[in-house]
This record gives sequence, C-alpha cells and structure tokens, in this order.
Amino acid sequence: MSADLAVSTTHVVIAPMLVALVTAVATLATRRHDRLQRALSLLGVGAYAVGVAVLADRVLSGGTLTYQLSAWPAPFGISLVADALAAFMLSLAALVTVALLVFSVVYVDEQGQRVSYHPLFHFMLLGVSGSFLTGDVFNLFVWFEVMLMPSYVFVAFYSGPRHTAAALQYTVLNLFGSALMLVSIGGLYATTGTLNMADIARRLAAPAEFGIDPAPVLGLSTILLVVFALKAGIVPFHFWVPPAYRAAPAPVSAFLAGVTKKVGIYAIVRLYFTVFAAGAVEGGLGLPALSGESFLAFFGPVLFAMALASMLVGGVGAVSRDALDDVFAYSSISQVGFIVLPLAVVATVSDPALRTLGVVAALVYSLNHAVAKSLLFLVSGTVYDATGTIEFERLGGLTTRFPVLSGSFFVGSLALVGIPPLSGFFGKLLVLDTGGRALAAGTPGAGLALAGALAGAIFTIAYLSRTWSQGFWGEVTPLVEHGSQSSVLVGVVAALALVVVAVGIGFDPVYSFAESAARAALDTDAYVDAVDPGVVARE
Repeated sequence: MSADLAVSTTHVVIAPMLVALVTAVATLATRRHDRLQRALSLLGVGAYAVGVAVLADRVLSGGTLTYQLSAWPAPFGISLVADALAAFMLSLAALVTVALLVFSVVYVDEQGQRVSYHPLFHFMLLGVSGSFLTGDVFNLFVWFEVMLMPSYVFVAFYSGPRHTAAALQYTVLNLFGSALMLVSIGGLYATTGTLNMADIARRLAAPAEFGIDPAPVLGLSTILLVVFALKAGIVPFHFWVPPAYRAAPAPVSAFLAGVTKKVGIYAIVRLYFTVFAAGAVEGGLGLPALSGESFLAFFGPVLFAMALASMLVGGVGAVSRDALDDVFAYSSISQVGFIVLPLAVVATVSDPALRTLGVVAALVYSLNHAVAKSLLFLVSGTVYDATGTIEFERLGGLTTRFPVLSGSFFVGSLALVGIPPLSGFFGKLLVLDTGGRALAAGTPGAGLALAGALAGAIFTIAYLSRTWSQGFWGEVTPLVEHGSQSSVLVGVVAALALVVVAVGIGFDPVYSFAESAARAALDTDAYVDAVDPGVVARE
C-alpha cells in the first residue's frame, strides 16, 4: 500500500506536463472539428490547473518530490524536481493560462484556432512547465526551446509586414541566446563533469574534491545570465519586447508578459540562488573584496544595474507611447526591474532572513505582475475587439460606454502602482521593505535601490494616469460610440480583476506559499538531498 502511494505521489510530478502534452496532441488531431477542438483545449487547461493544484498541495504538505525518468538514478538520468519554488511558479502559470485560453476561444478568429492556435498554446505551456520542473541544465535548454518555438509562430500569427518583422527579430535574438546557452551548458559539463543541478551544487561546494576550477564556472554562469536576461526582457536585452508584444494576439502578449517572462526569472532564482550559490570566488579574480565570497556576490551588482536600468528605460518608454499595447509592453520592461531589484539587493548579503525576504518579494511581485499585466493586455484586446483601435487619439469615453471594462483596467493599473488592498501593494511593500532592511544593515547600494524603486513607482503612476486620461476618460469618440463589446471577453477581464482583489485581501496564504518557495530556493542542501545525486557513488 505504501509503495503504491509513493508511486502515485511521484507520478503527480509529471501530471502538468502530461496534461499539456496530451492536450496539445489532441487539439492538433481534432483541428477539423472546431467545437471538439475547443472543448478539448478548455478541458485540458482545466485539467492542467487541477494537476498543478494537486502537485502544489502534495509539495506544501509533504516536501520536495522528484521523478526519475525510466527509473535512471541521478545524476545519470533525467530528473524532474517539484519543490515549493517550482510549485509556486506552476501555480502562477495555471492561474493565468486558464483565463487566457477562455479569452482566446472568443477573441481569436475561427481559422486561426482551427489551424494552429490551440496546439501551439498547449505546447508553449508544456515548455513552461518543463522549465519549472526540470532538474538538469541541459533539459532546461530543451524546455526553453519547446516554449520558444510556438512563440515564434504566435508573434507572426497575423502574417502582416509588421508582424513578420517582429517575429524575425524575436526569433533571431532568441536563437542567438539559445546558441549561447548551449555553448555555456557544454562548458559547464566539461568543467564540472555533470549537468544535474543538484550535482553541480554538490560539486561546487567541494571543488577541490572533484577537481573543479570555479573561475570557468563563474564565467560560463555569466553567459547564462545574459541568456536568462534576454528571455526575461531585462535591460539591456529588452529590444525584442515592444515589437513582439505589439505583433502577437492579445492573449499571447499576456502569455508572453505574464508567464514566459517568468521562466527567465525562475531560471535566475533557481540557478544562481540554489545551484551556483554553492560556489565561491577563489582569489577574488582580481577583486580582493570578492575573495572567498559566493558567486552571488559577483552577480549582485550586475543584477542591480540591470534592474535599475529596466525600471527607468521601461518607465520612460511607457510614458511616451500613444497606444495601449505599446504602453503595456514598455511597462513590462519596467516592472521586471522591480522583480529583479530585491534579488540584486540580497545577492550580496549573508543574513538568511534578509535573503529570504528578497526572494519572497521577487516571487510576490512576479505573481502580481503575471495577473495584473495579463489583465491589462486582455483589456487592450477587448478594447480592440469592441472599437477596432487601441490608439489614444481615436479612443475616449470608454468609461461611459464600457464601465466594467474600464473599471477592470483601473483595478489592474492600481495593482501595478501598488495601492492597498490589491495584490500589487504587497509586492511593492516587500520590495521596499527589502531595500529598507538592507539599508539599515549597511548593505552597499541599498539607498540607491530604494531611490530607483521610488523613481520606478513614479513612472508607473505617470504612464498609467496618462493612459487613463487619454484612452478611457474624456469625450466619447465615434469609434467608441459605435463599438460593441463581447460579454465573454469582458467577463474574463472582470474575473482577472477580481483575482487581483482576492489575492490582496487573502494575502496570508499567498505569502506563506511564497515564503516556502523562497526557503526552498535558498536551501541548497535540501535540494541536493531531495535529488540525491550522490546515491550511486555511495553505493
């Protein structure tokens, strides 16, 4: 009986991936039967959410779960690892994708849905899920590619000149990033002798025992950071974000901003705070202050510069845009800076409580951004569906004609600004609390971090206030006057607005979940013990 329970508990790790894969294949096979295809797609995303919920419950109640494909032991076999961090990110993805798919069924034209939309959506979700669950860096690359390939098609979905140009730029940049990632992974294998994340951490903790020189590992991990920053759209690797988000259908833009961007953030947390944190900079690499410090002490200032640049570049760009999608695209660049900032601040501290707080802040802000930014992109799609435009000069009076839609935009905007009791308030509060505690502890750069966060918050207020006044307020324009909104699209948008409110009001369990995820990310020993890559050597 106990053996059967152990098997079922282990197999729940692969449930989200299996559901996404089966649904993708099923919707591809039923493309000639529209209603059946859509029904299977909706059933699949619902089953995905249930699978993630069951997995998260098992992880939070019983600890980290692992699954070894074909029963090959780590580090030789392929490991899937579901700890609280992976469960938190999967829950974020499930929460958003259910709303996005329901929206897509009405928003995307019938031909688009029939040919490719649903299989691509679920293959992209499969890649996201695999990225969160994989336990080795090579398969992280594989799942990145599974996630990215459908997104290339989605950016070019409407096939116009603007969409094709955006897709070309997006594809070329990400292929370059993928090539860098593959080269870096090969270098890591040559240097450490393994690709299993837990095994890398174990070996970096005792480099002399395994004959590892930490300096090449540090260099290779720096290249990987460039790749993850590109995937997350962090400045200065953000060039692809505005054209790609403008070109893709609204629910896909929401997927890219709300979910796939978080895969890059997850990779930074998992690899640099769980795996590479076990390594130490020997000899200081010409910088005496870094001698003997964790790799994180080297990456902290790098992340710090990118976070500040993202908040400012994205904020300035959003303030000067004249269409909804343009504002939201540049806003995503700015908001990812708020996610990275607490990670950068705590990367250089040794206080476990402060480091945990910084990771919690990043995770909570990621959740808020996933829901609120997805909400705003869906608002943009609904406005376009109702009026045929998202240009400010042709909009006006949306609050008069479409009050529920406008109210939903208002809720999403307040969440990004950080107004209580919405979800964004707690994310912003935790970011500022991290900076404040770091400043009190004398952490270098903490004061600048607080100043940058305040400047980013001012930019957020500025561009969202401008969007409200120019697009939603004022006299009713002819396009708005004669527009007609879909009740289903408005219902999805309103439901996401309620989620933003609910997360804020019922924040205690969300915080507990995020704190468990942060502790899992920072407990390298527990991660290594769960995967147990040394079991073969001990036998």
